[in-house]
Amino acid sequence: QVRLVESGGGLVQPGGSLRLSCAASGSIFSINAMGWSRQAPGKQRELVAHITSGGSTNYADSVKGRFTISRDNAKNTVYLQMNRLKPEDTAVYYCNADVPLRVGVQRDYWGQGTQVTVSS
Repeated sequence: QVRLVESGGGLVQPGGSLRLSCAASGSIFSINAMGWSRQAPGKQRELVAHITSGGSTNYADSVKGRFTISRDNAKNTVYLQMNRLKPEDTAVYYCNADVPLRVGVQRDYWGQGTQVTVSS
């Protein structure tokens, strides 16, 4: 079983910064892609940032230039550095990890989410 635990959320003023962390634990030999998504009240979950096992990244247009995704493969951890935060960034942020279970079989695991609120 694989478990993902997010941390680092909280309340921040507009223009401020937060760093989210997501640590994967359990029966893990390796992790393929990892990512962060968010869901605001009344809206669908949207992909925020994605990083491959090799370190290639992509971002939603709304966060490009403000958010940075990174990972530490030795720690099975993915990070999301969020700068110049805006009220519209307020949401529950979820991490996910694509974990190989055996040859040709992989499964996507999700964390429980961490609340980010941007407000003055």
